[in-house]
Amino acid sequence: MAQRNTWQRERVRTALSDARGFVSAQDLHASLRDDNTGIGLATVYRALATLAASGEADQLQSPEGEAIYRACSSTGHHHHLICRSCGLTVEIQASDVEEWAHRTAAANGFTEAEHVVDIFGLCAACSAAAREHERDGA
Repeated sequence: MAQRNTWQRERVRTALSDARGFVSAQDLHASLRDDNTGIGLATVYRALATLAASGEADQLQSPEGEAIYRACSSTGHHHHLICRSCGLTVEIQASDVEEWAHRTAAANGFTEAEHVVDIFGLCAACSAAAREHERDGA
């Protein structure tokens, strides 16, 4: 059954595209609430699930275990570098990871293996700001 393309889903899609990096459903809902859209949190969750299922959004788990989303700018399998401070996200290809995952699965008798690899750290700008803060505070 095809999903209807409601104005609420379109508004969530737009808000997700406007967000910098990955955001939680709660954060996205808060921005929509601030814009007085009248869109409820349950609707945001449903729209994000639909966007993720269709490949229009990336969904992953933050280091804290929360589901986070962002508008997907590439199709196909890929990985992310994500700044824990500012949310900057870089899509990366990782052929070494792909080879390791398939080799490890095969060595253990697994087929049709899938994997998720996302790297959380600090981007160059946030690393520099942290070093500057440490220098000023010391």
